[in-house]
Amino acid sequence: MLQWSTACLDWETRIIAGRSLIPDGLPIDVARAEKALRIFKRLKVKDIIGKPTLGEVCPQWIFDLVWVVFGAHDSVAGRQLIREFLVLISKKNAKSTIAAGIMVTALIMNLRAMGEYLILAPTKDVADNSFLPAHGMITEDNALFKRFKPSDSTREITNRLDGSVLAVKSADADVVGGQKAISSFVDELWLFGKKASSANVLSEVTGSQASRPEGFTIYATTQSDDPPTGVFSQKLLYHRGIRDGKIDDPTSLPLIYEYPDAMAKAQAWRDPKTWHIPNPSLGYSVDLQWLTTELKKKELEGTASLSLFVSKHFNIEAGLGLKSGSWAGAEFWLGNPKTGASNVDKTLTLQELIRRSEVITIGIDGGGLDDLLGLAVLGREIGTGKLLLWTHAWAHEIVKQRRTEIASKLDELADLKELTFVKLPGEDVYELADHVIEVEASGLLASENAIGVDSFGVAAITKALTGQHPKTGENSPIDKDRIIGIPQGWKLNGAIKDTERDLAGGVIVHNGGALMNFAVGNAKTVQHGNAVSIDKQVSGSAKIDPLMAVLHAKVLMGLNPQSSRSVYDQLADRDDETDAETEPTRAEEAAILADHRHPRWQEMRERYEQRLADADQDFDQYA
Repeated sequence: MLQWSTACLDWETRIIAGRSLIPDGLPIDVARAEKALRIFKRLKVKDIIGKPTLGEVCPQWIFDLVWVVFGAHDSVAGRQLIREFLVLISKKNAKSTIAAGIMVTALIMNLRAMGEYLILAPTKDVADNSFLPAHGMITEDNALFKRFKPSDSTREITNRLDGSVLAVKSADADVVGGQKAISSFVDELWLFGKKASSANVLSEVTGSQASRPEGFTIYATTQSDDPPTGVFSQKLLYHRGIRDGKIDDPTSLPLIYEYPDAMAKAQAWRDPKTWHIPNPSLGYSVDLQWLTTELKKKELEGTASLSLFVSKHFNIEAGLGLKSGSWAGAEFWLGNPKTGASNVDKTLTLQELIRRSEVITIGIDGGGLDDLLGLAVLGREIGTGKLLLWTHAWAHEIVKQRRTEIASKLDELADLKELTFVKLPGEDVYELADHVIEVEASGLLASENAIGVDSFGVAAITKALTGQHPKTGENSPIDKDRIIGIPQGWKLNGAIKDTERDLAGGVIVHNGGALMNFAVGNAKTVQHGNAVSIDKQVSGSAKIDPLMAVLHAKVLMGLNPQSSRSVYDQLADRDDETDAETEPTRAEEAAILADHRHPRWQEMRERYEQRLADADQDFDQYA
């Protein structure tokens, strides 16, 4: 049996060199591929001066795409061998013209009477962008115009001989149910990702291929102007996995024109010599001088304009940093881009955090019916003093109806087990309480000032954490005096700044989860004199609660807490202790600093002052 792989393990080398991203060794029906390419190249582009053919104006990568789409086919069995394609390219790389050319070619090569072909766009304007070029390809060729009838009113092109049709539909205006499309071209997938209903729409559109094995689906898109979400995020992650050899699916082929991670982090998009990477049509439909001029304009206009520009024209994934008013700590959330140091430890579960910590504080925020309830567990690591962070969030099902713009993202977080949906009021708080009690049972929860809560939510949280559990009937071991109301707004300025410095200096370590990436990416600051705050109204409801919980935990960790087990108990437990000169932990250092008569007091004071100076220097250098 014929076997092949659509992985492209050397894609980084290929894309930097400007080589094809089509893997070697694919099953290609050469005669069919050549026929399709001849048809495609003869189609005329009406909206270009002189009305040239696609063969005259397209770069090689487009011909490669046409070759594999139509060539990966078993003509004897009448079966398409590679059935799904994801094409991620920057704006102005002739995506809509490609859609028109490929689907008109498919209609011309169709063998099934009454066959249906579909270009599906998220909006009418995007649909028109594909229909108008397709219309022109028919009307500018006398032979094609005799055979095919275009209809402006229905946005359809019909074969007069066998009744087959190419329909261009918009998901926001047309009825897309009941389609029997042989092949589909889905344009601007990133916009579909913003609608929770898109998964059902796309399933309806592509499901017809179950009885039409000769068909294919092409998803084409630019990057999103917000962090990828919904069906776009799912397809992008899946096809990256195929490209990188982590997912084996020979029926799907990714063509993802994006910077390798290291180049993206180094902001290689600022160098025009790299612009061919996200713009494979550079020098054709993409003008170098225009890009150069526009980039300079956007840099002067500010972060918001620049962020949108680089996401669309350089395929830089939006998320952490590079947003108008974005929190300074976002740039350092995953690590320090200047030094390459990472703040991510994928092994960091709640249980692992407990195992490695000498003391723990907890932060809680949110909890309304149309809000998230965020939990942050912050542990000070034994031996290093680093701050280990674990988070989780809860949401009521109704939040997806009230916050439709993030509904698909919340579903994605739930699938990742980083967010839990609850049906009844109170379920979220008591599930949160179970985690708090787990930390308390370890003996590491701070003996006082242990749990920080938004001042406005203290009463409800206190009741859940200190009362009787509704399911087990057991009384909580948490004393209400250990639950502290944390002032909000500009009064969090100290915690915000400390967290920024700790991220830049590599002090805070987390598991790099999507929940916190989402929250941190949405955080926006507001200036209040010399202080800053992270404002929910500016950042968006149900978007930053987990980050606020982190800040609450950070406030309490800044008080240098001790666990219910004394520092001397922890000293006795240390296997590597050999003498009094053993490298002290932060807790031991604090205990020594509290005793001016201790023989190492001066040494600890100098260490503490030097650490503060180093942190300030690191932050000033990289912020």
